[in-house]
Amino acid sequence: MRYVKPLSLFHDLVKSNVETQGRLLGLDVGEKYVGLAVSDPRNKTASPLSVLIRKQSNIDLMISDFQSLISELSLVGFVVGDTSNKIQGYGNTGQVMLFIDDLCKTGKLECLKYTYWDERFSSKSVDFLLNPLDLHPVMAKTIVDKFAAVGILQGYLDYFNRQMKLEAAG
Repeated sequence: MRYVKPLSLFHDLVKSNVETQGRLLGLDVGEKYVGLAVSDPRNKTASPLSVLIRKQSNIDLMISDFQSLISELSLVGFVVGDTSNKIQGYGNTGQVMLFIDDLCKTGKLECLKYTYWDERFSSKSVDFLLNPLDLHPVMAKTIVDKFAAVGILQGYLDYFNRQMKLEAAG
């Protein structure tokens, strides 16, 4: 895996042939789970996908899951939620970096690029919406993780699709 700046990842997608254009996978990395969301083939909208259990001991299993998703969904990159501009005392930047480092160290996802995108409040926003539903805590957690990943990826897609429209108009 190779890090690229957020704009570079999107420009690479736009430059690629529309027929072979790949999709992006949004990741909401937590201590116990990784929420996943996938973009549509045109990279306009994000949809919830699944949640993976995150343990150091199952990194090979996670790699296998990612490899399956890469081939099934024509993935070309990850948009990883991060709080690099974090508010004092809030955020999980360290665990996100450790997770990405673990993935990179395996050398099994070399075909992918990844970038970071601000995830502040993505989980809190979903929590707020789910609170009135009174769901079982495990079900609520998996829903929060998936939809937080949707929020991260959709925020990224919206921002850069808007930028592309402005560039085309300007």
